[in-house]
Amino acid sequence: MYSRLYKSLISIPPLAWVAVFLLLPYALMLAHSFWAVRQGFLVHDWTLSNYRTLFSHPVYLQVLFRTLRIAASVTLCSVLLGYPLAYYLSFHAGPRKQLLYQLVIVPLWVSYLVRGYAWKTILGTDGVLNGFLHYLHLTTEPASFLLYSPFSVVLMLTHIYTPFVFLPIYASLEQIPRPLLEASHDLGAGPRSTFLRVVLPLSLPGLLAGSTFAFLLTLGDFLAPLLVGGPSGTMIANIVQSLFGAAYDWPLGAAISMCILLLILSILFLTERLEKRWSHTGASR
Repeated sequence: MYSRLYKSLISIPPLAWVAVFLLLPYALMLAHSFWAVRQGFLVHDWTLSNYRTLFSHPVYLQVLFRTLRIAASVTLCSVLLGYPLAYYLSFHAGPRKQLLYQLVIVPLWVSYLVRGYAWKTILGTDGVLNGFLHYLHLTTEPASFLLYSPFSVVLMLTHIYTPFVFLPIYASLEQIPRPLLEASHDLGAGPRSTFLRVVLPLSLPGLLAGSTFAFLLTLGDFLAPLLVGGPSGTMIANIVQSLFGAAYDWPLGAAISMCILLLILSILFLTERLEKRWSHTGASR
């Protein structure tokens, strides 16, 4: 009896923390999304006009689809960089493994703003990359697409989020029993067949987790478009920031935020189901 009472009492602080700092803000945001702004004042009239504006206004839809494209591109590029790197460190790095691992996670110790301004310096019209292209006589004028474009946003976010993709993939690869690889080799399977039939299926949970990290973090990013995106690289989080700031249209900003939150929760639910299915499949094997 006292044990149950003690467990109930110690669970009150974390539950209260979640209720006050998580559930309550979400509830307030949901309520705001059904209100309106008239003549610069917030009016507590229940309406669906904010959601109708979001799904009928071409500008918001264009920015939303651009955000999804950028998030998908960053996820793909991060996987293409992170998976081979994790595979090499796990199976072929040898005594250099710890050193290379530290080099991969070093960017996480550097401020986001510092990395952002570094990319702005590299990609600028007078930056390192344009100077290098001009030195090689590949361009006669500074390449305008390198900065203030979706390309620069994808490049910067890929650099920032690749470690987040690398870490879960590396953890999955490290957990693969090496005797399985030896058994595959003894049964006549080559390196390619072993990778496709053994390594890749067993590393899918880490690949899924890393991809989810990259996609969702990119989906809510607003600083990279401000630093290197420009008007053509504006993302949905920048719209929300503007609506809660200078535009003073909190209800529309709340409606967009609730839709993004619903999208994020749907992705998390889907990835959880996929991870459970792959885990059961791996266990049955």
